[in-house]
Amino acid sequence: MPTSSTAFRLFGFPVHVGAGFWMFMVLIAVTNSSAEGLGTDGAIILAALIAVFTLIHELGHAVAARATGAKAEITLAFMAGYASFVPTRALSRWERVGISFAGPAVQIVTGTALYLALGGPAEWPIQGLTPAQFGALWAGPVIGLFNLIPILPFDGGNILEQAIDLVAPRHSRRIMIVFTVVVSVGSMVYMATQPGLRGLVIFMAIPLLSVGHIIATDRARATHVSGQAALARAEALAWATDDVSRFPQGYVPSPWFRASQQLRHGHPEVARQLLLADLSDPSQVNWWPPDAAPMRSLEALVQLLPRPLPHGRPFSDFVLSGILLRLGEYTEAANYAAGSYNNGRPAMLAVHVARAAAALGDRTTAVAWLRTAAATAPAHTLQAAIDAAPEFEGLRADPSFADAVSS
Repeated sequence: MPTSSTAFRLFGFPVHVGAGFWMFMVLIAVTNSSAEGLGTDGAIILAALIAVFTLIHELGHAVAARATGAKAEITLAFMAGYASFVPTRALSRWERVGISFAGPAVQIVTGTALYLALGGPAEWPIQGLTPAQFGALWAGPVIGLFNLIPILPFDGGNILEQAIDLVAPRHSRRIMIVFTVVVSVGSMVYMATQPGLRGLVIFMAIPLLSVGHIIATDRARATHVSGQAALARAEALAWATDDVSRFPQGYVPSPWFRASQQLRHGHPEVARQLLLADLSDPSQVNWWPPDAAPMRSLEALVQLLPRPLPHGRPFSDFVLSGILLRLGEYTEAANYAAGSYNNGRPAMLAVHVARAAAALGDRTTAVAWLRTAAATAPAHTLQAAIDAAPEFEGLRADPSFADAVSS
């Protein structure tokens, strides 16, 4: 999901506008100001219409995604706009194709309607356009059709990828990346040999840059997931065998494991101080939660803590409230997570309050806290937390539950 600040909301969708978007619009205006028949005023109209139709395009994607129950956001960035969404259920290929097609379809239809409303001629070849007609034609149907080119990152590429996925589901992304590189490079070579097309070579560099970004992002994600999995395995091994030699460099066993060791060796006060020290530690977290810890060990450690339970670092509070949920201490978990949320408002602590409320049978409170979490949490993170929470099983069919998650 986007990291830029939300500039405004449109039809309920958060719209994030980066400085690069405005820079690109200025670049379009400047580079087209000397074009024959446009001039400065025409170039400004062209840039303004491209900005408007980029937003309309992404709004088409967002509305189509929301129709499937997904939570969507819109981002406008340098040379691009995109609508990111997280489904609340598995989407069919036809639904994904529909979401991809909705953006250029809306752009083509609305752009054509504006072009005709401005008196643009319908006959071919098109000649004698006013600056406004020219801007409507290019910003609407022309760029909309360009987005249907079947290569990444364009919508046509996403549609083709879904088709390839029918016959090669495990290789569709790799096939599309190779196809995009071949088509882009081939097009650039051809355009470079044609005097009338040389000015378009720069546009075919966009797919290559996008593919490079996709590859880098996929590798970074795979590395992160692999590292997190290795850390989780090392924590689980420590609880099972006391072997702490498998932790990745820079990471250590959780304070809960170290406190458990001290408690088993007959040092309850040392164990207690380890947990309290972690809560007050402001440094970056370098450990994994004690997900593999035996329930009896966690229960003994929680009993060492003073009442009321102390608050501290948000992540440590999150782990403690999660342990209370595992132990079935739902009332205490709800109160503790709510207090922690009020201190710093981490969205995942709101999810813990919702889980506790759901376990206690309080649907109204659970939905309200989920709505609170959804207001600030990255959609994919929120959905993963909800999917992993058994307390929500009785709520998943409730329309208010789905509405809260997608709000």
